[in-house]
Amino acid sequence: MSFSPLVEQLMEALRVLPGVGPKTAQRMAMHLLERNREGGERLAAVMREAVERVGYCQRCRTLTEEPLCGLCESPRRDDSLLCVVESPADMLAIEDAGGYQGRYFVLHGHLSPLDGIGPEDIGLDQLDTLMEEGQVQEVVLATNPTVEGEATAHYIAAQIQRHGARLSRLAYGVPMGGELEYVDGGTLSRAFSGRLPFLGE
Repeated sequence: MSFSPLVEQLMEALRVLPGVGPKTAQRMAMHLLERNREGGERLAAVMREAVERVGYCQRCRTLTEEPLCGLCESPRRDDSLLCVVESPADMLAIEDAGGYQGRYFVLHGHLSPLDGIGPEDIGLDQLDTLMEEGQVQEVVLATNPTVEGEATAHYIAAQIQRHGARLSRLAYGVPMGGELEYVDGGTLSRAFSGRLPFLGE
């Protein structure tokens, strides 16, 4: 048995979301059509407006419907400190953790020559222009600890060095509350290489 063409189109459309396979899409479609048409209408309206109006911040490239996002507009942020992240979700995670008061630059991805993603595709020309303004004194490379993330960090580091700014990398290691026997070898190795003095009694 197959559903009507419109129902099939709805299920296929829902599958563009990450992690949504055929069964999940079917469940979502059935829920909207059988139990929550009002919610479906609101979802459709907000989705259409977001797709039409949300773009990139002119300075940090995060998602916003304004020319500059709220963080770039804030006079309380430290202009001398710039954190480079791969996605707006990474930026949000750092903000939620608290403690960081600098600015951001969002790449929207990482370098991947095999996929045809080069420096211009992740805004590195715009990052270079930002560095030329001369306000940034330190760049924190907060790309993900993957092969592509590390390659991207090294490429950006070479680019930043021309501007004379300090470079730092997010520390990776043993998580708080974690047990050593369950930590993978790569994380342990990085934790040892990045160890700090212990100021105990």
